[in-house]
Amino acid sequence: MPRRTATMLASTLVLIALLCAGVLIKVPYSEMSPGPTVNTLGEARGEPVLQISGRKTYPASGHLNMTTVRVTGADYRMNIFEAVYGWLAHDSVVVPHDTLYPDGKTEEESTQENAEEFSQSQESAKVAALKELDIPVSTQVVVSTVVKGSPSEGKLHAGDVIKAVDGTVVKEPDDVAKLVTEHRPGENVTFTIVPAADAAAAEKAGREPEGNEKITIRTVKAPAEGDGEEDGKDRAIVGIRAGTDHTFPFEIDIKLADVGGPSAGLMFSLGIIDKLTPGDLTGGKFVAGTGTIDDAGTVGPIGGITMKLVGARNAGARYFLTPDDNCTSAAADTPDGLTLVRVKTIEDATKSLEQIKAGKTADLPSCSTG
Repeated sequence: MPRRTATMLASTLVLIALLCAGVLIKVPYSEMSPGPTVNTLGEARGEPVLQISGRKTYPASGHLNMTTVRVTGADYRMNIFEAVYGWLAHDSVVVPHDTLYPDGKTEEESTQENAEEFSQSQESAKVAALKELDIPVSTQVVVSTVVKGSPSEGKLHAGDVIKAVDGTVVKEPDDVAKLVTEHRPGENVTFTIVPAADAAAAEKAGREPEGNEKITIRTVKAPAEGDGEEDGKDRAIVGIRAGTDHTFPFEIDIKLADVGGPSAGLMFSLGIIDKLTPGDLTGGKFVAGTGTIDDAGTVGPIGGITMKLVGARNAGARYFLTPDDNCTSAAADTPDGLTLVRVKTIEDATKSLEQIKAGKTADLPSCSTG
């Protein structure tokens, strides 16, 4: 065999081996890429994203798009070629697998966690929107979870409204733990509650829950943490976790499947405000954005901001409402034609939308790399 032919054959075999290795060798990385955007003022899968009944609503044009990020699954392992392509591509980001799925979290566990965060963000979005419109929202302390095998199992249930502990009215979830731990293990504690079924019926009717029941539960010693003592004595528990729930004066449903996480809170709030007020918040403009939101209307940071900017611009957005804490990284890589608008609260967002609607965009709060 001529030397030239032998050299070409050897090179070809080496190339084939490298290609096979690139395909077969897996690397501990995952990929993030722009996901779809959804107009909170519009429809998804043939039905309105925001459905409000029991209150006058108004037609709204324009766009208030929430944005998403696609990620590879927890069980998927990229090969070398995929990782290199992702690193070189402008519209994707390759990150260590543990960044998306820490502590060996499975895809099912991650999906469940995202679903819970999404549900909580919807509640906070409703509360923040109605508070911005000065529409009263009732808040109550509820049983969030009951520990299996605890003294509360069978006596208290998730959704029960906790009105008082030992006759002391509770206003915050932390009040419950504080009052319970005033006891020693083995002592009785009395909860004044509204059963979950009665509370649900009251919420559906848009009224405060009525009818109290008294439930007495014997406390037990908390599982050991370190030396198992607190301030020199054993800590008493009853095996529940308290949380908050809200009673709205009318019904607000957010219909959006296959989306998780808390980052759509801001855009849901703005969509609700737009539907409950005459005129258009955007003046028909295409606005997208992201950000968590709490009951007080404070906007929090999110992950994957770069991917969300790309997804928004690809969808046609001209303005992007950006959480203050994400501004620096967003400004470092902003797609052409997209204007970043910095927001810290829902009030900031509504004021900026008024400016966008009026065409007074020169004074919009902006993001910078500094």
